[in-house]
Amino acid sequence: MSPFIASVVQASPAFFDKEKTLQKIGDLILQAAKENSRLILFPEVFIPGYPRGLIFGTSIGGRTPEGREMFLRYWENSIEVPGKETEQLALWAKEANAYVVIGVTEKDKISDTLYCSLLYFSPEGQLIHRHRKIKPTAAERIIWGEGDGSDLNVIDTSLGKIGGLICWENYMPLARMSLYQQGIEIYMAPTADCRDSWQATLNHIACEGRCFVLGCNQYLTKEHYPPDLQKFLRDEHPSLPSTGGSVIINPLGKIVAGPIFQKEGIIAAEIDHREIIKAKMDFDVIGHYARPDIFAFEWLKEFKDERSKTKV
Repeated sequence: MSPFIASVVQASPAFFDKEKTLQKIGDLILQAAKENSRLILFPEVFIPGYPRGLIFGTSIGGRTPEGREMFLRYWENSIEVPGKETEQLALWAKEANAYVVIGVTEKDKISDTLYCSLLYFSPEGQLIHRHRKIKPTAAERIIWGEGDGSDLNVIDTSLGKIGGLICWENYMPLARMSLYQQGIEIYMAPTADCRDSWQATLNHIACEGRCFVLGCNQYLTKEHYPPDLQKFLRDEHPSLPSTGGSVIINPLGKIVAGPIFQKEGIIAAEIDHREIIKAKMDFDVIGHYARPDIFAFEWLKEFKDERSKTKV
């Protein structure tokens, strides 16, 4: 395959406002397309924003009417998949002649449950894949349900095999392995984590999977929140600001673009599949460095079988 340009968008959404956020996404896709990007990645839940620092009126054993109103507002600014917002995103992907991958909060059309989802759009203007986060972390579970894992897929595209996991799903070894076993070449890791430990995680995944890794985060400060929501944030809230840290790493763990902090921006790098092959000379997690005769994970199948027998 010929080398191509991939871009990672680090930006702040119009928080809790899906219409204004969509407008910004369109502008950012156009900006990346002008640089001949064939793959454009946006952060985790860019629509309608990662609700960093908000607790939606909850405590252990308690909820408040005010918190339920906040949840309703977040729900109203989330999107259905498919829906009119995904149709617009697909159109922009077609106009850009690029694959566009973006994190959204998705509201299920039947149950109304919200999911932290990653959507993939093709240059032909089609929604080609949706992945729902399989394990929201800590207080995230207040607003997002758990995906069932049926969409842990790598997509075979004209650019190569692309896929990814959302934020701390990447700390689940078997989730990563499920992508490696499908031959992933371009690994996307949208997140809300801006710590140094996350940079180390992305570097590890690139070395472990011998794949290109695209890490993408929002840049977010208290001032990005609507004024009426700022009162719910402590002045020195430990999770704010979200400083970013978007980065592109090659299959040997070398940073080829970024990381960028403390600002919005678009980073880009060339993706050359020959670098993947060269990196696999001395390590291939599913090939010559694997030991399937030892690590068959039969214990996991047996564990699930026993669990199913004991369900009440």
